[in-house]
Amino acid sequence: MNQRPYLSRELPKALAPLATLALDLRWTWSHGADHLWRLLDARAWELTRNPWVILQEASSERLAELARDARFLADLEAVLSERERFYASAHATRAPLRAPVAYFSFEFGLGDAIPLYAGGLGVLAGDHLKTASDLGVPIVGVGLLYQEGYFRQMIDSTGRQEEVYPFNDPTELPIAPVRGAGDQWLTIEIDLPGRPLRLRAWRATVGRVMLYLLDANVVGNDPVDRSITSKLYGDGPEMRIRQEIVLGIGGYRLLDALGVAPGACHLNEGHAAFAVLERARLAMRAHGLSFAEALAATRAGNVFTTHTPVAAGFDTFAPALVARYLPDGGPYLSELGLSLEELLALGRAPGASDDEPFRPTTLALRGAGHVNAVSAAHAETSREILRPLFPRLPKHELPISHVTNGVHVPSWDSEFADTLWTEACGRDRWRGDVEGHESAIDAVSDGALWTFRGRARAAMVGKIRARAARQHARRGDVAAVVEEAARTLDPDALTLGFARRFAAYKRPNLLLSDAERLRRLLGDRRRPVQLVIAGKAHPDDRDGKALVEAWARFADAPESRARCVFLEDYDLALAQELVQGVDVWINTPRRPWEACGTSGMKVLVNGGLNLSVLDGWWAEAYEPGVGWAVGSAGGGDAEDAAALFELLEREVVPAFYDRDAEGLPRRWLAFVRASLARLTPRFSANRMMREYVARLYAPAERAVNARLADGARAGRALEQWRRRLSSAWPGIHFGGAAHEAIGAERRFTVEVFLNDVAREDICVELFADPATAGDTAERITMEAVRSLPGTANGHLFAATVATSRPASDYTPRVVPASPSAILPLELPLVAWRS
Repeated sequence: MNQRPYLSRELPKALAPLATLALDLRWTWSHGADHLWRLLDARAWELTRNPWVILQEASSERLAELARDARFLADLEAVLSERERFYASAHATRAPLRAPVAYFSFEFGLGDAIPLYAGGLGVLAGDHLKTASDLGVPIVGVGLLYQEGYFRQMIDSTGRQEEVYPFNDPTELPIAPVRGAGDQWLTIEIDLPGRPLRLRAWRATVGRVMLYLLDANVVGNDPVDRSITSKLYGDGPEMRIRQEIVLGIGGYRLLDALGVAPGACHLNEGHAAFAVLERARLAMRAHGLSFAEALAATRAGNVFTTHTPVAAGFDTFAPALVARYLPDGGPYLSELGLSLEELLALGRAPGASDDEPFRPTTLALRGAGHVNAVSAAHAETSREILRPLFPRLPKHELPISHVTNGVHVPSWDSEFADTLWTEACGRDRWRGDVEGHESAIDAVSDGALWTFRGRARAAMVGKIRARAARQHARRGDVAAVVEEAARTLDPDALTLGFARRFAAYKRPNLLLSDAERLRRLLGDRRRPVQLVIAGKAHPDDRDGKALVEAWARFADAPESRARCVFLEDYDLALAQELVQGVDVWINTPRRPWEACGTSGMKVLVNGGLNLSVLDGWWAEAYEPGVGWAVGSAGGGDAEDAAALFELLEREVVPAFYDRDAEGLPRRWLAFVRASLARLTPRFSANRMMREYVARLYAPAERAVNARLADGARAGRALEQWRRRLSSAWPGIHFGGAAHEAIGAERRFTVEVFLNDVAREDICVELFADPATAGDTAERITMEAVRSLPGTANGHLFAATVATSRPASDYTPRVVPASPSAILPLELPLVAWRS
């Protein structure tokens, strides 16, 4: 495919490579070329941080001048040589993949120059692609090109949030059209009710990784259809189902048009669930399969990641809405050989009523061979909320694993952190193994740590002052207030940060629950504390907006504003500035509603510490000496607020300000060192990506290849096996059971009548729930002793168990058995002896 850039001007020949540099989003984390863009137009660089815009708007005179500047050209050549070395270097993963991974996501947060994200889901997706580039993992991203993206936030003079929606002009984004045969813009087509929908393809280069974006704003589409990609998370369920059809069906169809044949297909949340159908359709066409056979063959290659911690967060579509866009007898379902009822069943729990909504999350789970949550705590929560899909399985047996999220460290470290880590661990520290990083950081002196932290904090305070002054000037405040904002905060004071989406369950108001106590904490002249707040509320969330207003008013009050700042328009750029400088990052979600929460991970590399509720990732990371845990598992808002103040007053502030004769806070630095050394590698996307490759992507690729080989022979056989067991399973029943003590052991026997189920297709187990919290369930395989005389397919099974537990703790059961099926995910059948 021709990937010709879409530049509105011709550059001088000597500067032509700048277009390639500007379109490679590696500049969002590798800053070797920053000085070139600053030299080209310093003001535009500071305002936009978008090299593509700078190239298009720089004056012809300036371009001509630089084309004759020997020093600039030498610097450009050095940057190009470094880039060439990066792409030539080999950073193979531990489990190399033969085919690319297709990574579908509604959002991608790569940088503010390409604002296609709303929050943590998109930032994670962006970090995922960047890490794949660094490690050489072959991933292809698939998303949508939104004309508006998420809203920009402004705070008015009364503290109220206002939303604005700037237009994403594609010509100003660092992306290029994808061109096909005859140099024509590559388009694909999908069917909507009564009309086709044409979608253009764009490409964003993320280092070694390509991100393809679909755009419905195409001349010839109906006006309502051109708006499908107008806004991230479009209003209303009808717009949402259109977007999800475009992402899943259109996105997979785009990969096919590009000649990309993925091994693993990663669905980042349920928004991409319809890709399950399109992948199966293409397998049907290639191998002459039925839909059921194609799903059996391709399911093993699909990885589904859920990020949602509450059932109410899952998308739902009314059956009538699904019928409108995927009608019974329509072209798409007809090609799949599915009725509407069969499609709806794929998105519903077993035994659902006819008016039960269709859930893309359920379709994604049913169409996946691997399902994972994003932290250990979230896996437990997910098993609870997804239990209706596995009605006879114990909760702890639900097939939901977890890969705890990580962050792309080079995107979040400050220049001071980069220097410290480079000196300790080398330039390529996040492009290979992370073993040895802990001992390297342990060798850094306390003085070097304290100097590094002081410089990072001072740099952040300088940026906050500039932002605060612009914020007050924009809303028309008097000169004295603007000047005061330009002097706010102290570069040497203990600085707390709280920045995230403002929603009630995030509890951003815990510190405000006792405003006077907070003012006393901030106003201590001997041990000053300062607080930086940022965050957006969803435009339709009145409670969230009220929380924003409360903090904005508190920060603007004359008695607070020297030590507290509320910064508007929380985005990637502001997040980077804050995590690079704050001393303590506060997070106070209501348990268990934090799926993972990666913002606190971003302070780790910068020497910041976490003060957080034990939920999401912090429940795994916390141990005494690396940060602080707020409250207890059963604590309510009042108890957690009190615990937060107690920790700040009795632990955090004293540790920061208690200095020795050399002026060093040794106890504080011990926390910084432990957090920096132990947690940064563990919660890096480097570790996360290696887990995905080894535990999910590589097994998914092997499994789907095996099932599709030889005309999908194994896939066909697996579907026949599934159908045979599903049909005969209700006939399985139990007869008599007995147990006896034999010394220190117990021998259990049970009669099992298998009806039409072959003995090799099942496993009879003796099952016992975990004896205590934290234990695993006991599953003891029972062996067939003999056939029962006079029966068609009855057998006596037995097992001997060394146990001190009562016999009543153990229950015989029958489960499916297969060397090739992914169980119990693909066939969650179980027969229990009452």
